Amino acid sequence: MSLRRTKSKPDGLLNTVGDSFAVLSGGLSRSKLLKASLIAGGVAAVTAGSAAISSIRRRTEGGGP
Repeated sequence: MSLRRTKSKPDGLLNTVGDSFAVLSGGLSRSKLLKASLIAGGVAAVTAGSAAISSIRRRTEGGGP
């Protein structure tokens, strides 16, 4: 009887993400995936920046916690 080494949660997550990416990349070219990821990153950065500015504005105006 051999003992099988089970994968840790991070290893399983990486495999799942890798499998999902492989499925997605089957129908899309690498350049389109790169463009989509850059757009998504830009949207996330703008959203985070907007939240930071709103937080600073509330603090300086004394509008609550």
